[in-house]
Amino acid sequence: MSDQKVELLLIPLDVPKDLNVIIGETHFIKSAEDIYEAIVNSVPEIKFGLAFCEASGPRLIRVEGSDENLRNLASKNALEVGAGHIFIIYLRGAYPINVLNALKAVPEVCNIFCASANPVQVVVAQSEQGRGILGVIDGSSPLGVEKEEDVRNRRAFLKKIGYKL
Repeated sequence: MSDQKVELLLIPLDVPKDLNVIIGETHFIKSAEDIYEAIVNSVPEIKFGLAFCEASGPRLIRVEGSDENLRNLASKNALEVGAGHIFIIYLRGAYPINVLNALKAVPEVCNIFCASANPVQVVVAQSEQGRGILGVIDGSSPLGVEKEEDVRNRRAFLKKIGYKL
């Protein structure tokens, strides 16, 4: 038995007020291009930035997207998380629901950890080999169970943003 150690890290992501973030895991260098295509084929005018962390070879953060500021934000946060084979996408002008099915259909995509506009903390394990995402803390803990007025408010909100009739 080896005496290898693992350290747990909690890394807060920068999620500006008008953006959504998607964090996932993928496994191949062409992920950056394939994820880019999946997003623009879902919402052609979308503004987004994508960063993909290679886990072998040159181990670079590959960056794509349609908005330079969002590309920079994605790469900054991907570098901070520092886990191999992960991707971070920031969206403006669309919701994750508009692109998630397309992302899940990308052959290289293994897992989606979250899709959120909430504050996000990434739970990372670090060993001598590198880092990996164990999960995320998305938003805050519930304060209670919804009541009838809360149900009405939820349904009104979904209508307001165009997701229900």
